[in-house]
Amino acid sequence: MGYFLQKCILSITGRLSKDNSIFFLCATAGLIGYLGALLVLFFKESFSGIRYIFFHQSIGIIDLARALPWWGRLLLPAAGGAVAGIILDYALKRASRCSPDDYLEAIAIGDGRLSVRKTLLQSVASLCSISSGASIGREGPMVQLAAMAGSALGRIFRFSPENLRILIACGATAGLAVAYNAPIAGLVFIAEIALRKFSTQMLTPMIVAAATAVAVSRHHFGISPVYQIPEFSLAADWRIFTYIGLGILCGFIAPAFRWVLDVSRNSFRRLGHSRVLTMTLGGLGVGLISIWIPDVWGNGYGVVNSILHTNWPWEALLSILVFKIIATSLSYGSGAVGGVFTPTLFVGATIGALYSHAFSHNVFAQDPVFLSYVLVGMGAFLSSMTYAPLMSILMIYELTLSYQIVLPLMLACVISYFIAQKIRQDSIYEKKECPAPTAQEH
Repeated sequence: MGYFLQKCILSITGRLSKDNSIFFLCATAGLIGYLGALLVLFFKESFSGIRYIFFHQSIGIIDLARALPWWGRLLLPAAGGAVAGIILDYALKRASRCSPDDYLEAIAIGDGRLSVRKTLLQSVASLCSISSGASIGREGPMVQLAAMAGSALGRIFRFSPENLRILIACGATAGLAVAYNAPIAGLVFIAEIALRKFSTQMLTPMIVAAATAVAVSRHHFGISPVYQIPEFSLAADWRIFTYIGLGILCGFIAPAFRWVLDVSRNSFRRLGHSRVLTMTLGGLGVGLISIWIPDVWGNGYGVVNSILHTNWPWEALLSILVFKIIATSLSYGSGAVGGVFTPTLFVGATIGALYSHAFSHNVFAQDPVFLSYVLVGMGAFLSSMTYAPLMSILMIYELTLSYQIVLPLMLACVISYFIAQKIRQDSIYEKKECPAPTAQEH
């Protein structure tokens, strides 16, 4: 069917040639952008739906944590982790160990194939764990779903493996663009991290996919930014160089954060138990922390918006930073399906807020200089985690739509990237080679 449809479309545009192939690739990319946007939006709305079904109210994850009794905050993340672990065990028990498990692997080293069944089950598992309080981002499953749409459509239309990888990149670009309402940053993210190169043949269909996806998203939900950022201004005169110090600080903290994540994941792996048990233990750890600090639930989005709009003393900022890092390491290490992109923005925002206490006379949320440190901290820490400084600069620019933030962002992002890369050469998204299977593995 797919082959017949492809031949029909190509017959309209003329004889099969390179130009027609690019035309059909871009047309398919537009369709992928449309479907990817719908999948991401459906996944977003599913969280509210789940909370409404079980708790009869559609409130934020942190508000839900605060509304529960202490024993509810303790047990709900563990129960969600157990259910998610059961689903993942079922989804992965027959999967090849070296088959691409996510879109980055499929783009970089795969043959352009992503399992629809596995991706859907992983998304359901992610809904269970994140809706019950797991301290991890939800952007990973969103982008994976959109990338799956690219792989599925590419196989229906019988594209070559090389073009299949491009279509997966188109889906991933669309997913990121919708998740953060940042089409340019989403495009550069995939180009910098997954493709590692820029070419017209690759970028053209990705641009089509991103533009289509964001158009669909804005049609349904408007153009409001992900973070509601008040007006801000930069430090004047010589204090412009204080943003360099913030970049240096982020460059040293990012490898430490990654070390905590690695220690947590290796510790859970050494337990040698089933995924159900490890994810239950990880959820129980998050629940234990949330008895006293319910703000550790979720991806940190609500806390960042709170920091941008309300007064946080430095003691509270330091406390939420430390315990959020611990909670995120527990969720990430136990195997919860999710991303660390949004938690990375949270850590950077908190570091920027803490840093501002040393250089801002009026340290409160409404201080425009304070806000600039928070935003630059988000970009610098993102750069030092992903090793994608250009994407980080564009991401914060698209979140603020303010050109004046670009200069300090450029300084801080490049410096933080340089320092972090010297300490540790691989980025958070670096994929290791798949080890050879042992005699016991089947």
